[in-house]
Amino acid sequence: AGLSAGQRVVTVQKGPLYRVRGSHITLWCKVSGYQGPAEQNFQWSIYLPSAPEREVQIVSTVDPSFPYAIYTQRVRSRGIYVERVQGDAVLLHITELQDQDAGEYECHTPTTDERYFGSYSAKMNLSVIADTLSVSMMPQVLTHEEGDTVELTCEVSKSTAQHTHLSVGWYHLQGAGEGHTEEVLTLSKDFVLRPGPSYTQRFMAGDVRLNKIGNTTYKLSIGAVELSDQGQLYCEAAEWIEDPDETWKDISRKRTGRTSLAVMSQGRHLSVDIAAVENSLSEGDTLHLNCIVEAQKSSNRHFQVLWLLNGMEVATVDPHGVLIWKEEYEERAKLGQLRAFKQSNAVYILIIYEVGLKDNGTYYCSVSEMKTPGDFHMIQTNLSSRIQVSVKPIGSQMHLSVSTTTPHVMAGDALILICQVQGVINPVSVEWWHLPPQHPGPRVSVATMERDGTLSLGSTYQDGGTRGSLRLEKANSGTFTLVIPNTLDESDGGRYGCKAVEWIKGQSWTEEGETTVTVSSMAGLNLHATLRSRIATVGYGQSFELDCQVSPNYTLEAVPVSVVWLLQASPPTGPYHELVRVLPNGTMAWSAAQAHFQRKAQLTKAATSFRLRTHSAVTADQGTYQCVVEVWRRNTLPLGQPAATVRSNAVGIKVVLPESKLQVSTKESSVEIAGGADTAIECKIVFAHNNSQFAVTWYRLPPLADATPLQIVRANYSSILEYGAEFNSPDKKSRFMSQRTSSNVFWLRILSVNPGDQGRYYCVVEEWLWLVDGWYKLGEGASGRTTLEFKLPDGELHLEKTNRSISVREGEDVTLHCLLQDAHPPTTRIVAIWFWGKDSSNAKPLVTLHRDGAIEYSWESLSRRLHLRRPTAGDFSLTVHGVEEGDAGVYYCQVQEWQQQRDGKDWAMQALAHSGYTQLSTTPP
Repeated sequence: AGLSAGQRVVTVQKGPLYRVRGSHITLWCKVSGYQGPAEQNFQWSIYLPSAPEREVQIVSTVDPSFPYAIYTQRVRSRGIYVERVQGDAVLLHITELQDQDAGEYECHTPTTDERYFGSYSAKMNLSVIADTLSVSMMPQVLTHEEGDTVELTCEVSKSTAQHTHLSVGWYHLQGAGEGHTEEVLTLSKDFVLRPGPSYTQRFMAGDVRLNKIGNTTYKLSIGAVELSDQGQLYCEAAEWIEDPDETWKDISRKRTGRTSLAVMSQGRHLSVDIAAVENSLSEGDTLHLNCIVEAQKSSNRHFQVLWLLNGMEVATVDPHGVLIWKEEYEERAKLGQLRAFKQSNAVYILIIYEVGLKDNGTYYCSVSEMKTPGDFHMIQTNLSSRIQVSVKPIGSQMHLSVSTTTPHVMAGDALILICQVQGVINPVSVEWWHLPPQHPGPRVSVATMERDGTLSLGSTYQDGGTRGSLRLEKANSGTFTLVIPNTLDESDGGRYGCKAVEWIKGQSWTEEGETTVTVSSMAGLNLHATLRSRIATVGYGQSFELDCQVSPNYTLEAVPVSVVWLLQASPPTGPYHELVRVLPNGTMAWSAAQAHFQRKAQLTKAATSFRLRTHSAVTADQGTYQCVVEVWRRNTLPLGQPAATVRSNAVGIKVVLPESKLQVSTKESSVEIAGGADTAIECKIVFAHNNSQFAVTWYRLPPLADATPLQIVRANYSSILEYGAEFNSPDKKSRFMSQRTSSNVFWLRILSVNPGDQGRYYCVVEEWLWLVDGWYKLGEGASGRTTLEFKLPDGELHLEKTNRSISVREGEDVTLHCLLQDAHPPTTRIVAIWFWGKDSSNAKPLVTLHRDGAIEYSWESLSRRLHLRRPTAGDFSLTVHGVEEGDAGVYYCQVQEWQQQRDGKDWAMQALAHSGYTQLSTTPP
């Protein structure tokens, strides 16, 4: 609207259009109102859905370099091209539409105008859809007479999402080639039936019809078929869609295969053929010939049949079935050797019993149609094809050959002999015989199979316990196999022969053949075995392989061999134990005592080598290995003794743990702490395996120079704690704790430190690693010492400092005094500890009175004999009941004064004092 004269207008085919994948499509474009030459140029581009703003150039009428790379090849090969309809109108052709061809197409016309005025391009959308049209018809070869009715069905379906119509048509192609095609009948897309020009009149008469059955089936019916209908018929369907310009376009068109139709004239057709049940015969066989007449409505017609041999008449069968033999055949017919008869009006039979050489030749039959049975006027005569009958003289064509698949075997192996009989027509009897080496005869019968399949064994071979159960088998009509399961010795070698007898009509024909086999004895076997290993020292979890190399003077594959693998555990003092025995049939018998080997050992065998490969080695695999190789006779398995045995040399295998990488910090340090405070001693791992676990044991060395380390607590690799004997009391467990603060740092936390905690502390770290079957300790390392010193409180307590010596008779009681001369404030608490030792330098705590009044005995057994008396507030005397000889030694007490801090939680030591020493000696009662 609003355009003026001389204004350029580009028009493109209206969209959107829907076209099927793989089809040949066209898009038109034209220009009007232009100035310049009558032949205008056009350029086509596309905007793909994946990039709707980007122009992709396709083809140009003026610029060969216009197409983008993705279209260049298709434009060069004419897969995409522009057809010029006239100077200002073109068609864009896409010969094989692809999925990526969907998008918005733009037709552009380069300007030839004096000035830009109007529109120079136009766009439309094209969608590519799947081709869902399906057309099928079962191919047939039909033969009908004139006037018959022919019916053909065609299956047509579609599943297109868009609204489409179908048209279905039938077409006739004359002759067998690609001749003239004419339309028979079509159901159009508008559901209108339209006959072809040649079928219009028959369609109007109702003889040609097309019916739709169900949703997908279309049936063509041709009534009163004519000779002109002969040829080939096929079905063609098209799928139509209505474009935006309200025109209909066929977007897919497919046709079926062809059905051949032959139309027979209703004339007096006559066809004759001859057939023989068997035409290659031997003397005495039966010849059976059929003369077959093919004619329309044969039951209402009259035929006379003449049998001929080499062009000479043999017999005649007239329309009534009366048989007339030629003179030279009458005698044989009377003897029942010939027979000819009419089986039906279409089948005539000639039989010759016990054929002879004179019956050789060419047979055929001649059929004449008569007007009436008694009339000699022939309407027509037809001859059959000729059939050649060959009669061979009686006799055997038998050929025999003997072979063996076991020409060279060891004693105990099986012999397999094959007798191949060819050219026989009757069942044969077969006898096998044997002649040992260096034996002049006579031949020994082995086995016989009669014609009826009955088997019998020679007297030497009837005992199945020596050579096993002999087998004589008939594999097929001409193959006879003799199997001797177990050969005994060299005498079972030599010549083996087969004799076959064929019987034909009371006469016998015989053929013989033989073959030679060699059986080697196992006497004097020479066998050596060498055991080798590439490595003698194996890392834990690694693999090792033992190679048992055998050096025989014969082929091992030819004899049964068993292998036994032995292991002598490390250290090599005990006997060898059997690991596994590999029997000749490949069965492996594992020792129950070495069951872990079965799960990880691999056994292999080469020509003269036996290998034992062990995976994931552990300590139990360490030791000395040997292999034992045994050679057997086959006929002694599984009992008896081996024919030869050899034992290899010994090979030692050592399994070692991985080397420990543990490094523990050995730095020395010291800590001074006031009474009641908490502290922590550090143990640091400098280096170790990445996947190691650690057990940490903490020790305390008392201040004395030659003191024995005391185990405080051990945390194993599973973090389970175990306290030492000196630290197993509830009080000690609550104050000494092992703690892991990071992957490589452990702390010993000491709560409420008191003077008795003084000493040198260190840790011992054990490196543990999981290897195959459990945890293994790789190594250990000790840390440097951390000295813990106690800072004495400023306050003072006054205890009696007098040293005493007393003697007590064993069995009596004694009281040791500890008197505090100061009165302590009510806000403080007193801790009293009694020590005992053989001398004052190695005294250990006996009993402790804690500030909460609880009494703790260093050994539970002391609780029955020690009594801490408190007759007054400052008296901490200790009574020992029933003094024993082991009670002798030095005793003293330590008294501590504790003050609770302002926060009401922690306690701090305010004063500390020791009593004098009391030397206790005992005398016998």
